[in-house]
Amino acid sequence: MGNVIEQFFIFVGLLVCVVYLVKCVRFSKCVFLHFWKVLPRSFLKSMGQWAVITGAGDGIGKAYSFELARRGLNVVLISRTLEKLQAVAAEIEWTTGSSVKIIQADFTKDDIYGYIEEKLKGLEIGILVNNVGMLPSFLPSQFLNTPDDIQSLIHCNITSVVKMTQMILKHMESRRKGLILNISSGVALFPWPLYSSYSASKAFVCTFSKALQAEYKAKGITIQVLTPYAVSTPMTKYLNTSLITKTADEFVKESLNYVTIGDEICGCLAHEILASFLNLIPSWVVYSNVFRKLLLTHYIDYLKRNTNVR
Repeated sequence: MGNVIEQFFIFVGLLVCVVYLVKCVRFSKCVFLHFWKVLPRSFLKSMGQWAVITGAGDGIGKAYSFELARRGLNVVLISRTLEKLQAVAAEIEWTTGSSVKIIQADFTKDDIYGYIEEKLKGLEIGILVNNVGMLPSFLPSQFLNTPDDIQSLIHCNITSVVKMTQMILKHMESRRKGLILNISSGVALFPWPLYSSYSASKAFVCTFSKALQAEYKAKGITIQVLTPYAVSTPMTKYLNTSLITKTADEFVKESLNYVTIGDEICGCLAHEILASFLNLIPSWVVYSNVFRKLLLTHYIDYLKRNTNVR
């Protein structure tokens, strides 16, 4: 009996060592790719002629639209505000020479996908960036104190990812190549008190993406979920940038270095380091009253100091 228990603990110890070794290798890859860009410039263009980006009117979606156009793809911009789409499209065409199509659609609704599919008909779509999303409350707050717009949140953060993926993945499967980038959030990596709805919706994106990658990797399709922390965008009220808080352009350019590294990535080295640190914090600390008080006081003060929110 003693030998069995001893062997069991040896097995568990070896398993833990393997898990941490894999994490170290993945982190080392991130460090390497941060400083040495080994992804061929032609890789993204080889996926197909067109890239589709949701939530392309500003922020991360706008940054992906410009960067993918700079790398030789034609782009389809989908967002709610027509004036923003027209302005972004004109700038992309002027600065990159790529072709641009725009589709006005409100992702808080669920009756838009037939219209979008009709507009995309006939395009060789090699890349899909599921970026559109909404944050119910920028400042941390308890669930019952957040805006009562649950259905819009579900449609925007969850339904959009599922329906757009379903729409475009079938064509990628027939061509046996394609890249889907799903933008989640660092708050999806574990349940985040005082951002409960947003955290849960983004956790769905993580689980959905990783399951799909397991299903379709053998068919030549890469599906990756990105879990960034602070990025200065309209959604985050243009947080002041720092070593941790990236501009949308900085985040996007770095994230595209990592598209072949695995099914989940924070998107930049600084956020990988932050995620590694946060993973060391026991869950009972995160769910404690002390932690919630810190979020409600010190973190709110930080957000107010670094944005125009009052």
